[in-house]
Formats: sequence, structure tokens, C-alpha cells
Amino acid sequence: MSETAKKHKAEAPKKLGFGIFTCSTSRYSQMQRGEKIQDPSGDIIESMLTKARHTVLFRKIVSDDKTMIAEGIKEAIGRADLDAVIFCGGTGMTLTDVTIETVTPFLDKTLPGFGEIFRRLSYDEIGSAAMLSRATAGIARGKAVFCIPGSPGAVQTCLSKLILTETGHLIKHARE
Repeated sequence: MSETAKKHKAEAPKKLGFGIFTCSTSRYSQMQRGEKIQDPSGDIIESMLTKARHTVLFRKIVSDDKTMIAEGIKEAIGRADLDAVIFCGGTGMTLTDVTIETVTPFLDKTLPGFGEIFRRLSYDEIGSAAMLSRATAGIARGKAVFCIPGSPGAVQTCLSKLILTETGHLIKHARE
């Protein structure tokens, strides 16, 4: 790592406020029916953020619905106490996977390297199927926004190798 990068990371905030959205029509429908919901990827995200001493300000389940996801991103970027938001799920290739299309218009800056590096890391784990991921990230109103796949393995990779290691650094620059 360069000396400049080391300096920037040293100056970056260490404790951040995160929001989590799980984008899943099936889980949202279960919730609406009052059924018990299993959200292993959301559980992993919350656990990893908490273990890293970040604060989870909210955790919500939304349907794979453009209106619901748009309302979620608006809520998140409008919060003064929020530094970063993670949208988990809806990043694949099916017609109902609309997270990327819904979130990206709200981004002031995109971070192509996030998706590129994630797909490279995924390739090492799952092979050529990694190219099906449309994981993306960017900045909106000085907040980090991550759109990641919903599989537990992908969540683990995104959090451990990208989000937890760089979000403070990203926020430092986004707010300069």
C-alpha cells in the first residue's frame, strides 16, 4: 500500500453508521403475512458490521420493486447520521432484479472498481459464474452506497474484502 493510501486510511473515520436493505420479494411477502423470516445474508451483514464496531442504524426488507427500493435509497441518503447503505439482493440478471437500475440514478459518482474487484474475487471462489454479478457501488450525497448479491458467500466476500476494508477511506474522500 502506498504511503498516501496509508495516510488517508489513518485519517478516515473508524466507526460508521450503516443501513441495510435486503431486496427480496419472497421475504417481503413472508413479512407482510406475519411469517417468520429467514434472512441469512442480512444476518451476516449485520453481524460483520457490528463485530467491526460499526453501528447498524436500520435493517429493512423490501420487495424487488423499483418504487420500494427508490424510497429506501431516498430515505438512506437523506439521513444525517448515516454514512453508508448496503442493498443486498436484486443484482442478478432476471427481470425482477431491479436494484442496480433503481439505485444507480441516485449516485453522484460510481465506483466501477468495486464491481470489477468483487467479480475477480468471486471468480476465484465460484468460477466463471462470477460474470453474472452486477454488484456496484458509488457515492450519493457524501454517503457510500453498495449494491451486492444476496448469496451468503457473496456477502461474506463483499464485506470482508471490500466494504469493511475501504468504506472509511471512501467516506473520507466523499466528504472532502
